[in-house]
This record gives sequence, structure tokens and C-alpha cells, in this order.
Amino acid sequence: MTIWKTSDMSGLLVCALLLLKVTLGEACASGKFTESGQCCSLCPAGYGVAAKCGKEDTKCQACPQGTFSSSESLDLCLPCTKCPSSVPTVALCSAAQDTHCECDSGFFLLWSYGLCAPCSKCSRGQGVFRECGSQGDTECRVCGAGTFIEDGAGTRPCQNCTICSENEVEIRSCLPVSDTLCMERKLHILSRPESDSPRRPNLSDATDEEEVSQTGSPKYTPQEESNSSYNILVYVSVLAAVVLGLLVYVAYKCWRTCKQKAALTKARAAEVGTSTEAEKLQSDSGVFLDSHSLMDNQPSKGTKRDSKLDNRLYVNLPPHRQEELESLLQEGARGWRELGAVLGYESDQLELFGRGEAPAHTLLSNWAQKEGSTLGHLSSALARIERPDVVTALMSPSQGVSVV
Repeated sequence: MTIWKTSDMSGLLVCALLLLKVTLGEACASGKFTESGQCCSLCPAGYGVAAKCGKEDTKCQACPQGTFSSSESLDLCLPCTKCPSSVPTVALCSAAQDTHCECDSGFFLLWSYGLCAPCSKCSRGQGVFRECGSQGDTECRVCGAGTFIEDGAGTRPCQNCTICSENEVEIRSCLPVSDTLCMERKLHILSRPESDSPRRPNLSDATDEEEVSQTGSPKYTPQEESNSSYNILVYVSVLAAVVLGLLVYVAYKCWRTCKQKAALTKARAAEVGTSTEAEKLQSDSGVFLDSHSLMDNQPSKGTKRDSKLDNRLYVNLPPHRQEELESLLQEGARGWRELGAVLGYESDQLELFGRGEAPAHTLLSNWAQKEGSTLGHLSSALARIERPDVVTALMSPSQGVSVV
């Protein structure tokens, strides 16, 4: 006679209860059970686990300030996310929702650097699988069988290929970069239009039909041949006009470059003549003047102006003046990339800025959020990359700075 122990009986009872619940179709959302076989309860959104499920059911408590729980779970409350200083906060953190940070349209939040980076665009033959936004950058995938994408901007998902109907013939199959090309079956390209009154066949018609059947191509009339010659003449004339326009443009650019070089040579010659005359006057008078000491002791207008601009923040600069500086930095060999390197940005950050349509605007807007982003600091950086034209635009009197 078999004697069952109390512990064995309780284990068998728990197994029997679990088997009964599965047989009856009763599913447990948490997937965990207490020692007595009861399904462990999930903590709702806004609550975290205070005591894990074991001998007794799960005990939950409300998430304290600074933490959240956005869904039902058996986990603890998570700490709230803090948006970077340069990224706007759309929604504050609550017990059931994390902080929501969102960049402007066309940008996404790059958490590793704490800034808004331009969204990527899909390459040719690739469609958008996930749009750029709060979840991250654009995710692209190659269009598979039965799909295509003809969008050159790279901002749309793949589309289903067209299927030719029974009355159409497939001329070209669907490709990842182009849709299926179909044509009607009953398309009589070489058929003659039927007239209302019947026409008697003549010898020339029979001859034309024989030539078509023998050679496989229709016989063209003299009028059709003259029209084709005229079309070729028009195409050749248009091509000649385009080539002539390109030659005129190249000649104009060469003339303008030579004119600028001549003006620069003339200005340098004038500077050399002025310095020679000054040395002559010094030798005639017998008095030696230290030009460097005179330059150091004599205050210049630029120095006074720089001193007044040292404490002015770039973010307070008028919008039209900022646009002027950004357009100047977009042009020339020493532009926004060299300025960003002087301002302390890494090469990978500058590469992210360069993927957008206005990298100079992105660079200066991000730099304006940092501490010490004054006009004096910006002027020094522009001087280091040898852009006096941008410094002149920055120090223009129209900004409200007095000219001494």
C-alpha cells in the first residue's frame, strides 16, 4: 500500500489546477503563478512592483515622482528621461508616460551626442520602412519582389507593381526602380484608317503591301521623309545652341577671373609702393619709427568694435543677419566645416550636419545653445579660418554697433 506525503499531495494539486486551467482555455497574461497555482497579476500603467509574486500575488505601488511605467508589467518603475538642452520638450514625464523630446521636421534626436541630426534619405531602389521621427533615423529597405519605388527624393515606401490585364501585353517586367510597362494587345500601329466610302484597290497599293510583306517594314512617302529630316535639323540646331551657350558661359567666367586677378595684383603693387615711400621718408628725416609699436599703441576701429561685440550673444542677432552669415558660410573653400572644427565640433558631428539641406544653419543654431556663444568668440573663429568677408558682415553697423 502506497502512502502519499502531504508535500507530494500539494504538488499534485497545483499541477492538477494548472492542467485544468490550460484545458479550459484560461490563459495567464503574466505567465507566472503563485505557489498555490493562482495567476500572478500585472501592475497597471503608472504602477511598479513593490513585492514580487511568490507565495502571494503581486503587490503594486504608484510610481514616485521622477519615475514612470507606461504599460502593464511585472517590472519596477523606470527613471524619467531628460531632454538635452538644445532639444525642445513636448510632454513632461508623468507616472504613466515618459518625457517626450521631439526635434523639428526633417530632424531626429541623436541621443549619443544630445542634438538634432538631419534625417537620412533612402537610396535608389530602396523604400522607407520606418519614417524618421521620435523612434530614430529613417530605416530603409530594398524593394522586394512585386514592389518598386520611383521616388527620387527617397522619402516614400515601396509600392506594389502593376499587373497587366488580359487585354494588355507586358513589355517590361517590374524592377525595384520602375513599374511594369503594359501595352494593349489590339494596337494597330501600321493599320490604315478606314474611310466611309469603299475605295477600289489599285496597283500601287498592291505593290506597297508586297513590299511591306517582303521587307517587314512599311514604305515611307516623300512627305514623311521630309518631316523626319526637318525634325533632325531642329534637334541639331537646339544642340548647337546649347553648346554655344556653354562656351559663352565658360568665356565669361574666365574673363571675370582674370579681371579679379588683375585687380588683386594692382592692389598689392599699391601696398608695396606705399611701404617703400614710407621707408624713404623715414630715411630722409633721420628718425626711425617702429611701425609695430605704433600699431600696438594706436587703437583701431576694429578693436573698439570687437570689444563692444564680445558680450553680445549670437542668438540675439536679427534673423536676416543670421541668414546672411549662413549663406556666406555655404560658399567658398573655407566654410561652415572649418568653422565647426574651430568651434570644437568633431568630424562625425560635422558629417551629420552636412547631410541636411542647410548645414551652416544647423551648425550655428546648435552652437548658439552653448554657453559663451558670443559674437566676439565667433569673430575670432572666423578670423582663424581666414574669412574676413564674414567678419565684415558680422560687424556691419546695421546691427546697432556704433562706428568710431
